[in-house]
Amino acid sequence: MTFDALKTDLVTAPKIDWDFLLDAPLRIVIIIVGAIVLNMVMRLFIRRFSTAVAKGTVGSEKKAENSKFSSTVMESQRTGIEPTVIRERRAQRAKTVGRMLSSVATIIISVIAILMVLDQLNFNIAPILASAGIVGVALAFGAQELVKDYLSGFFMVIEDQYGIGDTVDLGEAVGEVEDFGLRKTAVRDLTGTLWHVRNGEIMRVGNLSQGWARAVLEIPVNYSTSMDTYREITETVTAEMAKDTEVASAMLELPEIAGVQSLSAEYRVIRTMIKTKPNLQWLVERSFRAELTNEFDRRGITIPIIQETVLRTLPRSADSPEATTDGDSDADDRARAAHMTQRTKDHGPSPLPSDDEIRSTTDEAGTDTSDKES
Repeated sequence: MTFDALKTDLVTAPKIDWDFLLDAPLRIVIIIVGAIVLNMVMRLFIRRFSTAVAKGTVGSEKKAENSKFSSTVMESQRTGIEPTVIRERRAQRAKTVGRMLSSVATIIISVIAILMVLDQLNFNIAPILASAGIVGVALAFGAQELVKDYLSGFFMVIEDQYGIGDTVDLGEAVGEVEDFGLRKTAVRDLTGTLWHVRNGEIMRVGNLSQGWARAVLEIPVNYSTSMDTYREITETVTAEMAKDTEVASAMLELPEIAGVQSLSAEYRVIRTMIKTKPNLQWLVERSFRAELTNEFDRRGITIPIIQETVLRTLPRSADSPEATTDGDSDADDRARAAHMTQRTKDHGPSPLPSDDEIRSTTDEAGTDTSDKES
């Protein structure tokens, strides 16, 4: 190719429209890059927020791990839970909160960026905005329960109301939490039934595993056993329980005798409380009752029972003369009642009649089955 031919091609070549390239395409690139940068900045703030929610699980946990005044060590000393368990629980909370907020931020930023790009390409986005408004109104009415579930679950995670493995009381469902999400909670009760509870329907939460627990025992003791004797028995029972390493590690404090809870004609109820680790109060209660029963047997102390008196009578036969003569039966009843009253005054309460005495009474009245057959 000669120089003249090359010069002719350059002159006749189409010129680059720099005005077009600096107009819409440049703005589209700026919108996309800005959306990416904004998403990264939002994720950074969300990560820091998750760290604050988890109280030192991300980044700052290594610095505070060896400090005896760190929040993890102080909570472990207060509740008796291992620091590793506390850190794992907090890390789970941070991961759940961060994942949800990151997803929501990415969706919102992406939708806004797409609408701005369409506007730069001269698309009419007014119908899209109108449709989005209609969909928003429909969701406000149709999916408000779903939004309520997610918001309730989000605040439950932030406030650390409960987590997987906790024993909770959610009203109808009481048991161990097997699965916990932002929309629903799965609870396994004592019978093995798995309850799926929507987070928006949970009005109250009773967490039996958070922090520490308390074993409350109502012990019936007869009046012949003094309070000092019961304190000695409690100390002996505590010493026997300490021999079991599992029970001893579950107890955070020695048993506390609160005092007499109630009185009755047969016994008094003494309340005893023991502070334990979470979810181990039932183990301590069973161990205390077992050792207490053994100590009562060694000392010859019996568990008081309620005194009851049961009176048995046989129904009158339809063929009996007493059933046909109302006047005679009423007179006999009054005479029998007067006789029993006089006997009670003279000799005290009469013993219960035996079956032979009842049968002999019916035989004298002429209601014996053998007489009927003859």
